[in-house]
Amino acid sequence: MTAYSPDLPELLTRIRAGDEDALVALHARYATLVYSVAYRTLNDLMAAEEVTQDTFMRVWNKAETYDPARGAFVSWLLSIARHLAIDTFRRQRRDPILDPVFVDDDLDGWDGLLPVQDDDLRHALRAALATLPDEQRQVLELAYFYGLSHSQIAEMLGQPVGTVKTRIRLGMQKLRDAWLSEPESNPNRDN
Repeated sequence: MTAYSPDLPELLTRIRAGDEDALVALHARYATLVYSVAYRTLNDLMAAEEVTQDTFMRVWNKAETYDPARGAFVSWLLSIARHLAIDTFRRQRRDPILDPVFVDDDLDGWDGLLPVQDDDLRHALRAALATLPDEQRQVLELAYFYGLSHSQIAEMLGQPVGTVKTRIRLGMQKLRDAWLSEPESNPNRDN
């Protein structure tokens, strides 16, 4: 006999009503993913744990702001986590170019973006990233994981801002095309 597992809309409804058990269930379902994004940004276990907890507290306090018409819940949740992690990162005043997780040549560091149980999604992400030239993957990491502006990336890499913007746009388009071309590889991408 399998245990009952409420679906996402039910959990969100219960969280909006103040049901702490629903928040615990949501945390159990998504904590690994949120932690992975936070850790990937911060490369610090304690800070990533704090960001994970802060992310779920933000969901608890702002669950009513999630609008399914505007996008997938996971995207909303991870944007909260990413913004909190970037804020933490900026407070730490670390230089991302010196960080050991900067631009992983073998893409293994990107695996932390998805939970272990989502092997199909992890493989789709790695395959999509493997198609990118290094210079596009590098600027995407600096923008996404470190929250650097286009001008900050340009200054750091010694490139014109227009070049950075073009690389980000091209990299994002290639990722989007690769991601959407394999719907059977990522059936849960909108959950």
